[in-house]
Amino acid sequence: MESSSDIEGDSDGRNEGGSSSDYRLLGRQVTVHQFMGGGKAADLLLWRRRHLSLWVIVLSTVAWLIFELSGLPFLSVSSDVLLILIIISFVHARISAFRNRQPDSLPELVLSEEMVNSAAASFRIKLNHLLVMAHDVTVGNDFRLFFKVVICLWLLSAVGSYISFCTLVYIGTILSVTIPALYSKYQSKVDKCCGSIHKQLSHHYKLVDESVISRLSWSLSKDKDS
Repeated sequence: MESSSDIEGDSDGRNEGGSSSDYRLLGRQVTVHQFMGGGKAADLLLWRRRHLSLWVIVLSTVAWLIFELSGLPFLSVSSDVLLILIIISFVHARISAFRNRQPDSLPELVLSEEMVNSAAASFRIKLNHLLVMAHDVTVGNDFRLFFKVVICLWLLSAVGSYISFCTLVYIGTILSVTIPALYSKYQSKVDKCCGSIHKQLSHHYKLVDESVISRLSWSLSKDKDS
């Protein structure tokens, strides 16, 4: 008859073995489409509107080549493009009026009060959250958050020293159009792999937290008290 310790060991082994397979990046009850809002933007990023997704990649690539090869500043190129579009639209409308033809109707761009209030409320919540995080970092209340912010800023500085901002935006655009679609297609395999990585990182972070971060935060709090 097996002892209770053996049974507990077997159950712990099963739990640890199943933790990586049960891991979900977006939660158990949330699909990729629902996580991304479930609207037209989600359809675009998940390639449910293939022609629009393809146009995003093509236009992003053309814009990146123009900015990188020409060396012109973003403001100058954007102003020139808008100027050309406005002149073409104006000339087309004048020619249509001269020929007694009805010009193509353009949809009116109007922001509703409900949309503005919703966007402002969401922005206020996120901004307050960032301000609270910034306060905790600057006054030293949360050393773990301070450590994460330092690592992220250092990584951004290292990446920015090798590539330009335009290239970084282009890479972000391409990744935002390709990664969600690939994850939606291979979700089970990606979740299993990410579960194993998350388990290993959690183990190493726990060791670092116990040996370094906790001692540093304790010493800092002790210095403040003294």
